[in-house]
Amino acid sequence: MRILVIEDDRKLAETLSRGLRESGFVVDLAFDGAAGLQMALAGPHDLVVLDLMLPVMDGWAVLHRIRRDRETLGVLLLTARDAVEDRVRGLNWGADDYVVKPFAFSELLARVRAVLRRGAAESFATCVHADLEIDPRTRRVVRAGRGIDLTPKEFLLLWALARRPGEVLSRKLIVEQVWNLDFDCDSNVVDVHMRRLRAKVDDPFRSKLLHTVRGVGYVLGEEALSR
Repeated sequence: MRILVIEDDRKLAETLSRGLRESGFVVDLAFDGAAGLQMALAGPHDLVVLDLMLPVMDGWAVLHRIRRDRETLGVLLLTARDAVEDRVRGLNWGADDYVVKPFAFSELLARVRAVLRRGAAESFATCVHADLEIDPRTRRVVRAGRGIDLTPKEFLLLWALARRPGEVLSRKLIVEQVWNLDFDCDSNVVDVHMRRLRAKVDDPFRSKLLHTVRGVGYVLGEEALSR
């Protein structure tokens, strides 16, 4: 899983990054609120560890925008603000947890894993889009009552799109989520797999759900986007 740490104390950020990586996570860092928000909205992260007192844009503003634009992204607030009203405000604004500095890394790690477990449980709900049903627990895909056999990569590609319906996913983001690789701009791996996925999910049916947004990426929706 991928975690974004937004923390302006570079020494603390690097320490957190090292500890989380040693615990098996992929970690990205941002050192101000504006840069962190951009990464949170665009990146393939499962959780954001967010300081509140940040330069350029404070953590409250970042939290508000995340909850507005990426409602299901996990957010753990990590801050020196220990007043009860701050904790209540953070949780009321949609944070999944609130950890006060100074903290023991073992406690932070336990809370990170707890937030991610809750998010994973929610993500295992069956997705339904028009006449398409996707069950991530069994990897069963059904369209118009007809079962569809997908390869593991085809399923992951469809699931990446289904988790964010109506949102255009870039090829770079898809490669990072499905293949867990750095993007090679000369690679057509996404296009090849998308053609195979369409042959199974779209071609046998009148209505099309998988659409290309030229120069941007791919989107799952009942109508194509014109861009």
